Amino acid sequence: MATLLVKNARVLVTMDDTRREIPGGGLFVRDNVIEAVGPTSELPDTADEVLDLADHVVLPGLVNTHHHMYQSLTRVIPDGQNQELFGWLKTLYPIWAGLTGEAVYVSAKLAAAELILSGCTTSSDHLYIFPNDVTLDDEIRGVGEIGMRFHATRGSMSLGESKGGLPPDSVVEDEDDILSDSRRVIEQYHDMSRYAMLRIALAPCSPFSVTQDLMRTSAELARSYPGVRLHTHLAETRPDVEYSLAQFGLKPGDYAEDVGWIGDDVWHAHCVHLTDESIQKFGRTGTGVAHCPASNARLASGIAQVRKMLNAHVPIGMGVDGSASNDSGHLLNEARMAMLMQRALTQDPAIMTARDTLELATLGGARVLGRDDIGALKPGMAADFVVFDLNEIAFAGAWHDPVAALLFCTSVNVAYSVINGKVVVREGQLTTVELEPLIAQHNKLAVALANGE
Repeated sequence: MATLLVKNARVLVTMDDTRREIPGGGLFVRDNVIEAVGPTSELPDTADEVLDLADHVVLPGLVNTHHHMYQSLTRVIPDGQNQELFGWLKTLYPIWAGLTGEAVYVSAKLAAAELILSGCTTSSDHLYIFPNDVTLDDEIRGVGEIGMRFHATRGSMSLGESKGGLPPDSVVEDEDDILSDSRRVIEQYHDMSRYAMLRIALAPCSPFSVTQDLMRTSAELARSYPGVRLHTHLAETRPDVEYSLAQFGLKPGDYAEDVGWIGDDVWHAHCVHLTDESIQKFGRTGTGVAHCPASNARLASGIAQVRKMLNAHVPIGMGVDGSASNDSGHLLNEARMAMLMQRALTQDPAIMTARDTLELATLGGARVLGRDDIGALKPGMAADFVVFDLNEIAFAGAWHDPVAALLFCTSVNVAYSVINGKVVVREGQLTTVELEPLIAQHNKLAVALANGE
């Protein structure tokens, strides 16, 4: 079994039960599991590989709880730059109808690379559109090759325009086919073992793109398997709320409860416009939220009441959301946005501290995804951690508090990333993929998709 020693970090952030931050700290890894954490003087002297990380901050790998990786192919589409959610979607649905399995595979690989470089070691993804030859297997293959811990969600849309939904009929699926393929991917890929690198969730897209029947039957199907979670979009915009009231006579939180989508096996993306009553309901039931501040700002959706949710004990994780509504996949920067926007929303500079926000991006995300083996650096946890170099120009003059500097200063990429005990980024360079040809291939596919080729 391989061993890895990390030593002499300027500070090691554990996110353990007492939230220790260890100056001169380090950790010892055997195979893919953390065996010891503490001051360097208390760790073993040797290992198969040693990383001496003076002038670096070490922290648990960040966890991304909401994304649409394929959307990296359609960043900054001109007609969608200044649209709110529904108009933006109507602009992009016809483009996405041209997606292929190859495009989904390449875009997932590129999106995972971008996330890893930003400090992310575990990500979920919400793939809900399956035109042409696209399958969930395509992005599972892409993310697997790059070495990220992955929660793939089998999304779906079944309610086209002809039946009162938002998407065109050309991009929706038959519900029996959706359920059949959902069962297939669960049985083929879902791994409930500790330290699993791949798990599956079911994710009908939104109240305006699937039926209530599909929501209910998807929940029943997921709950017939151990550890298969449920994910969807909820209360993202005011028109989203208005649609729910007009179609169902229910506010979004009540709609979620009505279709059985409340509980500690469920997490909803956005929740910008949840009522106070729904926030309390989510807190009581352990229903999770993926907070996506950059996308919500870009589409002018609003700012979620994160502090109010946290006070009500709602599980919250960070999400970069789709790379066509963000248009970025930098998870550390997303956390920075979350901290700043809560302060702007409440006009209270103490409402969200840097450490509060890092906790959302680590432990919070782990809880939302139902993981108790990631999100903290302590014995028995998965060896997922990231390292930031304090000698970056962004941190000049900010060594007074290196941990807070990660959020207050310009967001940078990692110097090292270790996922499942493997060094995936070394000295700022990915070790599992050659970026230049990947970017070139991705750009070629993006141009072809936008041009309808």
